[in-house]
Amino acid sequence: MSYPKAWIQYLCHFHGDRDYFECHEVLEEYWKKKGGGRNSIWVGWIQLAVGFYHYRRGNNRGALRTLKKAQRIFSSHGPDIEALGCDYHALQSLLYREIQLIEQDTPSYKSIVLPIKDEQLLTTCKRWCSEQQVTWGSSSPSTNEALIHRHKLRDRTDVLKARDDAAKKRS
Repeated sequence: MSYPKAWIQYLCHFHGDRDYFECHEVLEEYWKKKGGGRNSIWVGWIQLAVGFYHYRRGNNRGALRTLKKAQRIFSSHGPDIEALGCDYHALQSLLYREIQLIEQDTPSYKSIVLPIKDEQLLTTCKRWCSEQQVTWGSSSPSTNEALIHRHKLRDRTDVLKARDDAAKKRS
């Protein structure tokens, strides 16, 4: 089966370098090109990555809210999840467990492995990770400030300029 390149990149970032921010970036760009609205399966995956980004940073409230949004979206996309090479029921169970841990104020975030059931997809992702010199299934680094607080540290010059330009055009 052939999968979108953005999906493979998402999975590799999620399981390799644990760069959840990049997971969001990769799929958001794909989702915007593809369309599909706010309840798109792609939005569910984006929310999942954002939820884990918050959880790793200790923002349990943000993580809980975002993971619940992902869970709601996924609940109506069982066949789509399966078509993307994942086990729908295992994903729902995994999300339920993570949400329970956060609600119970469990001390800390731990990296998870998404339930990929397509062996060919798994092989493709592991190969991509190897080419990027990251290890598939590694634990999230807890001291990499650039990764953990990426949204605060990124260069937003182009985003701010685009907003300013748009505001000038409106007025």
